[in-house]
Amino acid sequence: MNHLLHPEADEEFAGAIRYYSQISPELGVRFYHEMERLFREVCTHPERFWKFDPPARRHLSGDFPYAIIFLEKPDHIWIVAVMHTKRRPGYWRGRLA
Repeated sequence: MNHLLHPEADEEFAGAIRYYSQISPELGVRFYHEMERLFREVCTHPERFWKFDPPARRHLSGDFPYAIIFLEKPDHIWIVAVMHTKRRPGYWRGRLA
């Protein structure tokens, strides 16, 4: 199954890559690869992940303080947030509509 990112989730992803890349280019690459791993895993087995705020599910990174929030659609996985886990909980709920 494919994944699509909500435009704001795409901005969050790019912003986090920029942030980590400013600290260290290698760290930015590591963050990118970690998020891509999460995307692949939710596309392969979306039902495996906890319903965080039904119908949304969450997959947490083990290496960074980030999670992806996603919805299962008939033909794709809709990534609604690339969320820092320590900031503004629930800010992404308006994207579910």
